[in-house]
Amino acid sequence: METQHNRQYEIRARSLLERSMGPVALVLVFCASATGAIVYFSSSGAPVDAQTSSTVIATEPDPFAAVSLQGESAYVLDLSDGHVLYSLNPDTQLPLASMTKVATVLAVSQVLTPDSLITIPFDTSPPGSAERLAAGTTWRLQDVINFTLIASSNAGADILAAAAEDAIRRKYPQATPGSATLWRMNDIARQLGLANTYFLNDNGLDISTTQAGAFGSARDVAKLFAYAATSAPAIFAGTTQNNMALTSSVDGSKTSAFNTDLALSAIPGIIMGKTGYTDLAGGNLGIVFDVGPAHPVVAVVLHSTEDGRFDDMRKIVAASIAAVSAGR
Repeated sequence: METQHNRQYEIRARSLLERSMGPVALVLVFCASATGAIVYFSSSGAPVDAQTSSTVIATEPDPFAAVSLQGESAYVLDLSDGHVLYSLNPDTQLPLASMTKVATVLAVSQVLTPDSLITIPFDTSPPGSAERLAAGTTWRLQDVINFTLIASSNAGADILAAAAEDAIRRKYPQATPGSATLWRMNDIARQLGLANTYFLNDNGLDISTTQAGAFGSARDVAKLFAYAATSAPAIFAGTTQNNMALTSSVDGSKTSAFNTDLALSAIPGIIMGKTGYTDLAGGNLGIVFDVGPAHPVVAVVLHSTEDGRFDDMRKIVAASIAAVSAGR
């Protein structure tokens, strides 16, 4: 059964998806009843970078001018008007690590319903672990998604990808047999126009000491996250929670998931987020959050350190709020 949290989230997000201006025109999402704020999406579904049609002359210093990040790349986009608030090497192609799981979940959730049942084929972690889906237990798809995203479970991503294999093959006969979910993840990237993004596996783990499991740019990741938050808000709503206790509605199995985003408490109005960390990727973090009523911003940091990504994001969130408040 859908949680109260998700029902409230869908009420909040419903207005974001109601207006469409046709397949060729821009889609206007994130409509704010009081301000008329919109985020621009192209006909492919990808958000479009744009400056506001009416330029506001800022009298205050740019809050981002003093921001110094440990990350190699960053990108901050105001989704209400397409204004780029900040960018640092936004098109540099870097390893994505577990940010990959956002694409995995998108591919899976587009062909399976949240109440679809998945029997876990293998233990996701050793017996006794607090974060564990045990072999033979049966869970709703949404439960497995929540577990996978919140705990950043690589095994969970593998299980989701396998569960959607046949459904994706039926919907997309051209999908690669045996790796249909991976094929669809790359297809989504292509449809969104993510020119610097491709996936080699479904979980983002490094394949070797020299080969990452996925690549993308900060700008591309921002577009992917904006699309996820817009097209499937309830699917990703669990990522806003510090932790989640899960109980299978089928067999009563229980587990927990603890959020890997240590900056969560410093992010007001969080809509969704995802961490990523591997040896090759370093520390990654992407979020979508509201800086005010119906005023969403997407922010991405790539190739920081394991702890530095959280410090980087705290700085970005504070600067974003200040910039929007100053009318920049």
